[in-house]
Amino acid sequence: MRTDSRLSRVLHVLLHMARHDGPMTSEHIAKMLDTNPVVVRRTMAGLREAGYVRSGAGKHGGWTMACDLREVTLLDIHRAVGGPHLFAIGVDNQHPDCAVEKVVNQALGDALQRAEAILIESLGNVVLADLAQRFDQLCVARGAELGIPI
Repeated sequence: MRTDSRLSRVLHVLLHMARHDGPMTSEHIAKMLDTNPVVVRRTMAGLREAGYVRSGAGKHGGWTMACDLREVTLLDIHRAVGGPHLFAIGVDNQHPDCAVEKVVNQALGDALQRAEAILIESLGNVVLADLAQRFDQLCVARGAELGIPI
């Protein structure tokens, strides 16, 4: 089963944008993510609507950060990009009158609700500034220039 990596990919882009001087074009971001600029624009539109990025048109246009990294959580970004359900597994309801199915669904449903609550809390406790700081520390530790892919 293929995993949904939108959150990871968008966070990657946002951290680069936070350390980049000037706007980043959809084409530039698309090359970084090995995707199409249309996909980038569609994804970034949700971030723009939430107020996390802004876009400009023209020769010197592109995407720039529009938020304070200390105030935006990973959960905020997940929601802004229209992230899917956090877990792909679920329950089956083909036989709603079956006692076995009811017992199994109850057990799985409870476990999934607890796991989702933990994940949501965890994503809500990490702000973009935390990731940016760790990125900066890693760059310094490796002797790399800030903002340069390592």
